[in-house]
Amino acid sequence: MSEALSDAFPCDFPIKVFGRHDAGLEAAVSAIIERHMGPIERTRCSTRASGDGNYLALTYTVVARSRAQLDELYRELTACEAVLFAL
Repeated sequence: MSEALSDAFPCDFPIKVFGRHDAGLEAAVSAIIERHMGPIERTRCSTRASGDGNYLALTYTVVARSRAQLDELYRELTACEAVLFAL
């Protein structure tokens, strides 16, 4: 890890997650994020449905403490069956 990147923490970091719009997506993603980041205030999360309503985009703004913490979070998010992809 470069020295400049290691100095960037802690910082606000947006996590974007996309999946099919069903009842389990938001709960599954919230549980994963809170496992890695702690409780997230509802004001730090936004949702947006696709035009046809089949997909849902979730954006969480978290306080990232390290690159390793983000790496572990992304590993678990991308392993979740409800998640199509995470940015």
